[in-house]
Amino acid sequence: MSKGKGRRGRDRENGVLVVGAYLADREHLAVEISAELGRSRRWSVAQRWVAVGSTPVPPALLEVTAWRSAAPRPKFDVLNQLLREVDRRGHRYLLLCDDDVRLPDGFVDRYLELVERHDLALAQPARTHGSFIDHPFVEQLDGIDARLTRFVEIGPLVSIRRDAVRHLVPFDPRSPMGWGLDFSWPVTMERAGLRMGIVDAVPVAHDLRPPAAHYDRAQAASAMRAHAERTPHLTRDEAFTILEAWS
Repeated sequence: MSKGKGRRGRDRENGVLVVGAYLADREHLAVEISAELGRSRRWSVAQRWVAVGSTPVPPALLEVTAWRSAAPRPKFDVLNQLLREVDRRGHRYLLLCDDDVRLPDGFVDRYLELVERHDLALAQPARTHGSFIDHPFVEQLDGIDARLTRFVEIGPLVSIRRDAVRHLVPFDPRSPMGWGLDFSWPVTMERAGLRMGIVDAVPVAHDLRPPAAHYDRAQAASAMRAHAERTPHLTRDEAFTILEAWS
């Protein structure tokens, strides 16, 4: 695997592996995201992205783009293939990242400091108040640093600690867009004795384009039902629960 942008020769036990896809033919923020992720002072960040579409790869992303898919492909199908191809040894965190999220300055160090402090093996940054939001539960709660929850949404950015990766990866191919995984993840995490939560003090903005704007929602919903029929999962009321909050 190419070292990728942001690797600075530091101890890979302090490593973060970022995987994601960007829609090359549409407006995206992958250049800005990649640059911000590579600015970490504490973590050695390796990035592997897939370009979806026919538009040439931006020069700033050439080093971190693993391959191109000319035809559209489901997000978690792409992520599964990427994760089969890369060497994950030595990376403490896996970050799943979409191409349309606005990251605050110093994101990696600030976010992972709180993830580490609160022992969150599966986590996400809260969504800013002006973001597109499917589940109000993930919107930033002002005045707290983070919360222990029974729900972490599948995107637009998720962190998975090394000890949780073996329980969650590969992602269920029956739901290739990932719908429904976030309701089965809590069952898996609780069985493994691992904690999950949302970091409110370092929110991200998800406001470039509405979710599910560029794929078939009905098909994704059908796949979610197929996943739920075969996989233990929480109801929405069970999942949208705060177990503890920290300020």
